[in-house]
Amino acid sequence: MLEVKNVSFRVDTDNGPLDIIDDVSFTLEKGKFLVVTGPNGGGKSTLARLIMGIEKPTAGQIIFNGTDITDLSITEHAKLGIGYAFQHPPRFKGMTVRTLLSLAYGSDLAEDKCCEYLTNVGLCSLEYLNREVDASLSGGELKRVEIATLMARKLGLAIFDEPEAGIDLWSFKMLVETFKKMSADKHESVIIISHQEKIMQLADEIIVVANGKIRSSGSKDTFLPQLLGEFADICDFTGKAVKSL
Repeated sequence: MLEVKNVSFRVDTDNGPLDIIDDVSFTLEKGKFLVVTGPNGGGKSTLARLIMGIEKPTAGQIIFNGTDITDLSITEHAKLGIGYAFQHPPRFKGMTVRTLLSLAYGSDLAEDKCCEYLTNVGLCSLEYLNREVDASLSGGELKRVEIATLMARKLGLAIFDEPEAGIDLWSFKMLVETFKKMSADKHESVIIISHQEKIMQLADEIIVVANGKIRSSGSKDTFLPQLLGEFADICDFTGKAVKSL
């Protein structure tokens, strides 16, 4: 179980202190699927980075399976079974996709299992197993490889930061099916930052983060229709935004 208790994150700017995350609290039960959505610049990715330990809260607590992880390093978070897929993944020149998947798994990963993980994210394994994770991969290819590595790990909590970014529609469909399976299996807790309705449809809970705060939240069945109605209200029939979210 993940408990985020009154978490804030403040940075110093030329104009004084700025609260990026402001007194955020929520609980994610084991095996539950949470989608965090909201306007760009509202603090969604920062919240995810705080949970992963990439950034440290300036106030509040983050507790994972009974352990206070607020001040632990990103390495210690990973050892406790928390994984993170970046919106813009890093590249590793000289390392093949198969080696990266094996490192994520924790031991040498059989070729058929590598193929399974790559297929789940819409990549042809025969074309990618021995390719290097470097500049030869497009942004969308790199994103899918990283998501595959997260799936290869034995995690208690998987965090995906806008997994749909830079991915074509066919591959997005494959990702949705993979996330659907993760949601049905209930083996691990999942947090996905996304604006996509198809991903929101998989959620147990949805949280809207705006201006560093949780603006609203609820179960998918009761909250999503309300949220989609709100999206419709902010756009006219041409799809042009007429007021802010």
